[in-house]
Amino acid sequence: MEPIIELEHVDAGYPGAVILKDVTFSVARGEVFILLGGSGCGKTTIMRHLIGLNPILGGKLTVAGMSWGPETRDALFRKIGVMYQSGALFGSMTCLENVLLPLEEFTRMNASERRERAMECLKAVEMADAADKMPSEISGGMRKRAAIARALALEPEVLFLDEPSAGLDPITSSALDDLILKLKEETKMTFVVVTHELPSIFKIADRAAMFDKARHGMIALGTPQELKETSEDPFVRKFFNRGEVHG
Repeated sequence: MEPIIELEHVDAGYPGAVILKDVTFSVARGEVFILLGGSGCGKTTIMRHLIGLNPILGGKLTVAGMSWGPETRDALFRKIGVMYQSGALFGSMTCLENVLLPLEEFTRMNASERRERAMECLKAVEMADAADKMPSEISGGMRKRAAIARALALEPEVLFLDEPSAGLDPITSSALDDLILKLKEETKMTFVVVTHELPSIFKIADRAAMFDKARHGMIALGTPQELKETSEDPFVRKFFNRGEVHG
């Protein structure tokens, strides 16, 4: 399958602090790819590199065939969408106004076209009825859906989701998983998701990469079922076999 993201011998971290060393993997176009591991393992650090918030410390990273840099930054920002863990909606704006923001910033659409596109995105995440509500007036799950709608606004090739299930009850979390699968089917987008929730991992993931803080690197790569059933790494087996009901 054609890769849309490629990491080759990447060192991840921050100046003076290497968190992960020699990370190599690719993400295929159209798949749901999970970044997982324990707290502090580096999965969020990798995500920050992938979305261009921090430069890698070494190696090669390409997204949609381009390396992050000053000359490619604007073009790459048009190819990705991001939903941050908290949703990161602007509290002084309605849901519709939040979704309109990237359209106003990065397109030449007129006001009518922008509103039509924003409403399409809200409808896609089943939030059209909440278009005029403020973030404080809706539930946590709805805020996450509105944040996904905003991330969809520019029709990205890759959608990054940071802990989409965090703070949600199991029913709301499962409904969000269903939404991710629906969007994958309808849009053919690639999803990169940071999570440690086993039900979500087994439900939505095509493949997963697992990182370990103590070993400063990636320790497993494969489908959730492969990692659960065939991994020879005790840490990986323990992670995937906690609560056998999730197999």
